[in-house]
Amino acid sequence: MTSFDTSPQLNVWRALLALAVVFVMLATTGWTALRHQRHPAPLQASLSAWEEGWIAGHRLPDPQSAPARLARFFASLTDAQHAYLARHYALAVGNMNGAPVELRYRANRIALGEALEIESERVHDDRLTASGQRLAARRMDRFGALMRPGRHILAFDPAGSGRVAEVFGDLTRAERVSVVVPGSDTDLLTFQRTDRRYSAPVGMARSLYAAERDADPSTRTAVIAWADYTAPSGLGMDAATAMRAEDGAERLDGMLRGLPGRAPVSLFCHSYGSVVCGIAARTLPERVADIAVAGSPGMRVEKASQLDTTARVWAMRDADDWIEDVPHLEFGGLGHGADPVGKGFGARVLSAREAKGHAGYFVPGTDSVRNFAEIGVGAYRAVSCARADDACRAGLSGTTPTGRA
Repeated sequence: MTSFDTSPQLNVWRALLALAVVFVMLATTGWTALRHQRHPAPLQASLSAWEEGWIAGHRLPDPQSAPARLARFFASLTDAQHAYLARHYALAVGNMNGAPVELRYRANRIALGEALEIESERVHDDRLTASGQRLAARRMDRFGALMRPGRHILAFDPAGSGRVAEVFGDLTRAERVSVVVPGSDTDLLTFQRTDRRYSAPVGMARSLYAAERDADPSTRTAVIAWADYTAPSGLGMDAATAMRAEDGAERLDGMLRGLPGRAPVSLFCHSYGSVVCGIAARTLPERVADIAVAGSPGMRVEKASQLDTTARVWAMRDADDWIEDVPHLEFGGLGHGADPVGKGFGARVLSAREAKGHAGYFVPGTDSVRNFAEIGVGAYRAVSCARADDACRAGLSGTTPTGRA
């Protein structure tokens, strides 16, 4: 093994160099542009209008209030008042954790319609370049697709590359809830794909939802394709640091605390999404029963016990996933820590047989998606372990333990 100089002076120098690189990247990849943005983004404009709004002679509550408080506020309103708020503050209501999910679906449909109209005008705006007009056309197509009957959009933000979350199944009546947290290169335009469909959040969630119904048709499940954070683009500096994941972790926690009911929740975190889940782990609500990662570059800890969570921690990696060759370390803010499938990490390591490559974990018929489905319905004794000792099933019953809901 190669010997490295680990003197304190050299370590400090490396850390300072890493911080300098991060600062330069922030200054040249959008941070300064955000500081000088002239007009508020649509979601922020809607939230600002909400902050000035009234209903039934009372000021509207702070939109950043705890989801439980916002839930109580909405529960005190009539259907007509719900409709009024959805019409006048569509983006604010559509993204408000604590608002009734059906109202969020309605508000986001209104917001999508408004965003579609804007893009339809941009398509014919001769002040835009040809590439700008093509981008507007692509966004218009995506917004139209998200508005199709039967789609349930839990969150939507058209600003920048965009954010979105979609629900499959009846979230209000679900006995088990699963959340798919995707990784890099996820945005509005890649939320759903025709080619390589199971590498995109919609395909992942649909495949998991179908697999859960196959695993246990008697259990009412719902699956959320959650792309409601700004994921890194490519394998650059953003993907090597936790900056995007820290924001994503906060947003994930807020979404989970705004979910209706008390059904247990399982998180399925792919690639950089596992960094998001690792950072979020220690603050997640108790109803989160499982955190399962696939193709993970690390969870920002050296051992599963350091996640400081009561959730079960699961990990998998298929035999030809290139992520295996990524250095599993963290230094000076770069890298994401130990390998979750490593024996010393302490996760329950699952089989990913039949899965191919970094993006193949949700392909129907693979051990990986079958294992995810068994976890999603709480059939823990039915999972397939990666190792012959069956250690991933040790100490587990077939259903969620009492009190975890």
